[in-house]
Amino acid sequence: MKLNEQNLPQLPAHIARPSYTLESITAGIAHIGIGGFHRAHQAAYTDALMNSGEAHEWGICGIGTRTDESGMRDALASQDYLYTLVELDDRPETEVRVIGSIRDMLLVGQDGSDAVVTRLADSSIRIVSLTITEGGYCMDESTGQFNAMLPHVQHDLKNPRAPISVFGLICAALAKRRGEGTGPFTVMSCDNLPHNGDVTRKATLAFANLVDPELAGWIESNVSFPNAMVDRITPMTSAAHRNNLKQQHGIQDAWPVVCEPFVQWVLEDRFVAGRPAWDKVGVQFTDDVAPYEEMKIKLLNGSHLALTYLGFLRGYRFVHETMADPLFVEYIRRYMDDDVTPQLAPVPGIDLTEYKQTLIDRFSNCAIADQLERVCSDGSSKFSKFSVPTINRLIADNAELDRAALVVAAWAMYLKGVDEHGTPYSIPDPRAEFCQSLVEEDEGLTERLLGREEIFGTQIPHSLAFHDAFERNLLRLRTLGVSGTLDLLLTR
Repeated sequence: MKLNEQNLPQLPAHIARPSYTLESITAGIAHIGIGGFHRAHQAAYTDALMNSGEAHEWGICGIGTRTDESGMRDALASQDYLYTLVELDDRPETEVRVIGSIRDMLLVGQDGSDAVVTRLADSSIRIVSLTITEGGYCMDESTGQFNAMLPHVQHDLKNPRAPISVFGLICAALAKRRGEGTGPFTVMSCDNLPHNGDVTRKATLAFANLVDPELAGWIESNVSFPNAMVDRITPMTSAAHRNNLKQQHGIQDAWPVVCEPFVQWVLEDRFVAGRPAWDKVGVQFTDDVAPYEEMKIKLLNGSHLALTYLGFLRGYRFVHETMADPLFVEYIRRYMDDDVTPQLAPVPGIDLTEYKQTLIDRFSNCAIADQLERVCSDGSSKFSKFSVPTINRLIADNAELDRAALVVAAWAMYLKGVDEHGTPYSIPDPRAEFCQSLVEEDEGLTERLLGREEIFGTQIPHSLAFHDAFERNLLRLRTLGVSGTLDLLLTR
């Protein structure tokens, strides 16, 4: 049965569906970057609140800035913007739920910049939220500053009335609202990067200052940018997921979402134009998200990077396959216990021992079939957020460096594009060609790779101890392979 509003009453009884009418929902949130994670996280929380009879004025209008988002828009539009969320784990019963909180979607490339800016500037929109990936914030990691030389940013600076970039659109909409006296909206990042609200604020103000310093001053005084910690493993939707949904549950959904049962959202309560009562459906509001954020980014995201490139080199293609290898499990435990945990401040309400075991269990979830390719993607942006802070602290403390250096050495080997069985693969990274050029020649590889401050910051390039650890583990991977390298590292 095709998923759409008309067919909702005919769905099998075990499938949860909106308790509200779609016509009763109006958009109060515009979300830039409608993808699997947003639909498994923020949109799902919002739908749960709507199902309780609240927040009908907090529907979501999706905004797309990339040409490759047209497929998702067309798929969702064809089914009245409904989609199916499927939770997967080893339990025999999993939740299958139709979500209705997204009510529309606009694409800059098809609907035009003016239509998108007009929608963002509408007074009904009170939150503009983002999932634009770690690399979408246009920050130069070597300087910590906004990179105004990026092509889409340059386009917007030359064509301020026809913006195509995220921050060009946001600033154009805020300028319009300021001029019309309709007031500001909250800009809320839901991306996995440290201090995501602060980074969003910095990028927005940097762009605004280049366009109109008076606008920048108004944004600084009136717009809020709450920090958040977001967490739910959401693999890429595959043809198999669509087929399984059709075969097992009788739903024909062009773009369902699969995810793990675990979900967490810790959010600073700083909203200038109101917010949904997400706390009623499990969101934790706090005055300081930093301890939760550091815990999650260093333990979960950092451990993901620690296993993903090694796993891919070993020939695995799914996270759970990697975690079925005892060497990988022991390596990840040692990394979390010995390298990361000593760096973490106490986290209110969290037992770190239990949290780390939860991560092991989540990574081992074979039902979700999380792709290593997804975790591998955009490594040149992820390292600075997820691994470099841990490495910098280890260097400063004169601590053991081999486990952390192995993560970087594995990435260097991964960039060669061939696993240890001789199987070639593509590198899913916008800067893939550049990164591969850094490891093309063995001569001088260490200095070329580790010297890239936009990836590794300023401390790693000047640490002789880390350079030695990197070269030691790179040599081991070349001569002993992944299993031999892990076995040697873990028996020391």
